[in-house]
Amino acid sequence: MNTISFMTANYVARELGYRVADEWGAFDDATNSAFEPLETFGARFDALLDTITGIGYDAIDLWFAHLNWRWATPEHVAIARDALDRHRVRVVAFAGGIGSSVSDVETACRLANDLDVDLIAGLGGIVHTDRDAADDVLHAHGVRFGLENHPEKTPAEVLGAIGDAGSLGAAVDTGWWATQGYDPVDAIRELSGRLVHVHLKDVEEPGTHVSCMHGEGCARIAECVEALLDLGYTGALTIEHEPFDRDPTAECARMLTRITEQLSSVQAVHRV
Repeated sequence: MNTISFMTANYVARELGYRVADEWGAFDDATNSAFEPLETFGARFDALLDTITGIGYDAIDLWFAHLNWRWATPEHVAIARDALDRHRVRVVAFAGGIGSSVSDVETACRLANDLDVDLIAGLGGIVHTDRDAADDVLHAHGVRFGLENHPEKTPAEVLGAIGDAGSLGAAVDTGWWATQGYDPVDAIRELSGRLVHVHLKDVEEPGTHVSCMHGEGCARIAECVEALLDLGYTGALTIEHEPFDRDPTAECARMLTRITEQLSSVQAVHRV
């Protein structure tokens, strides 16, 4: 069965008390500021994992705001490794950008190596300006990068950005495809040859990016999962739900149940 992962950026608004803000950046900055101080990092990271494992997850996509290559020290890494081991949580991918320079990519890759993570999924940065240099660094560190669609309006734009670079692939964000008015199921099929990761997010309606419970929006989550299974996708399915105005924990628990039941149903059919 595919691993079902919890996107820790689901708690993007946690540090500001779930108040609506106009931009992601304010929440991102607040989370980095909360997690960077070494003297409190352990307690905060433990609390994060306690909440996630408490609703049944044992795998995560670790958002860089919770452990950022820009500020993580060897002490941060040691604390994180210990906490992950104690909670029996596996990091299937880092989530976020890899910066705009070769040095940035090298630093991000070293952090991934330190936690035995071989995949980063996020925005392009240097991929759009010096794809070959990014590919060289990623390859040297044994790390793959999945370009996550946000501004791209078609799969062709994603494929054009990653080219034939061996360490680059596509990380599908179903919610952003729906926001852009592109059928996420079609996007999955068109990107299947380069697909390295999937973020299952639903949004209320095309043209906006208001995160909602799976099945309550326009991203056709169940059909996306069906398409992935039909294509033989064996990677992680990351549940992503990032409301600014409320704690998503209970909803993420229900979404875990739904996806688990869907996967179990498919397996049962295959066993018959």
